[in-house]
Amino acid sequence: MAENSILTRLDGLKLKYEEIGQQMTDPEVIADVKKFVALNKEYKELEPIVETSEKYRTALANLQEAKDVLANEKDEEMREMAREEITHLEPALVEMEEQIKLLLIPKDPQDEKNAILEIRGGTGGDEAAIFAGDLFRMYTKYIERKGWKYEVNSMSEGAAGGFKEIVLKVTGDNVYGTLKYESGVHRVQRVPQTETQGRVHTSAASVAVLPEAEEFDIDLNMNDIRKDTFCSSGPGGQSVNTTYSAIRLTHIPTGIVVQCQDQKSQLKNFDKALEELRTRIFNLEYSKYLDEIASKRKTMVSTGDRSAKIRTYNYPQGRITDHRINYTIYNLAAFMDGDIQDCIDHLIVAENAERLKESEI
Repeated sequence: MAENSILTRLDGLKLKYEEIGQQMTDPEVIADVKKFVALNKEYKELEPIVETSEKYRTALANLQEAKDVLANEKDEEMREMAREEITHLEPALVEMEEQIKLLLIPKDPQDEKNAILEIRGGTGGDEAAIFAGDLFRMYTKYIERKGWKYEVNSMSEGAAGGFKEIVLKVTGDNVYGTLKYESGVHRVQRVPQTETQGRVHTSAASVAVLPEAEEFDIDLNMNDIRKDTFCSSGPGGQSVNTTYSAIRLTHIPTGIVVQCQDQKSQLKNFDKALEELRTRIFNLEYSKYLDEIASKRKTMVSTGDRSAKIRTYNYPQGRITDHRINYTIYNLAAFMDGDIQDCIDHLIVAENAERLKESEI
């Protein structure tokens, strides 16, 4: 991408940024909550591009000035300073151009959203449920490291420990954009607690990460929703199995069913269940967008193909392998304790490379 082409694109985006800033001060726009929220989101997305473009322009001007000094100045000390400036600025400009190319690629509009994280034990019976519990612990440790928050919406415990299924809502900064790489089948190879012969077994758990739908994303008709109440099960004190505080919502047109029993209050469970239902309906459409991406990309780094085996956790070797990017490390204990950022960083780099190829910037 030529330098003048970059500057042309940046000029247009700066103008758009300023126009949106003006629109956001209009009383009519402020009164239209939906429009104001959309403009504010777009304004924030453009901000880092505009800031980086200003630095880029300053660096270009300084480079030209240093080249002029080198070409016209007689004083050797000034010429040497100009040479040093050029040596510093040229690689810095190349780096800035790469950064700008990435910033110019349209982002997934859902990346900044909170997420619904769903972990289900797959093939392997009790061992799969135990592994689902291990993944739950891994993600909650990671969530704590990131300074995010989570709430459990619903769970079904395994007979020998862990979970047959657990659904949680994760809130924080850029949650979906970070966790989306975890969607898929996670495979574990280890000697199960129930194994008497010491043989290594393979079992699996599936992870689904959904961007949380906001109120403006989807219009829900309450007449399309059937509400059922039932007694909570599992740990929770005196109210468990005595009050009908758990909520099950069924969206009749799509057949989607969600339930929440985490709170003692029926009203709170209803609100949380409604949030999750909205998210799952929204994701019916969003998954079409992900499928479109999947058809363009070879590594399927962050697509909706949740049946794909994405990672293997090999306990005898202490090894984790992410099959999408051939990433292998031997620090399984730390990884299972929430130290997964390095793997996610590698996945982000791989996806950015693919996005650059797609965009042909």
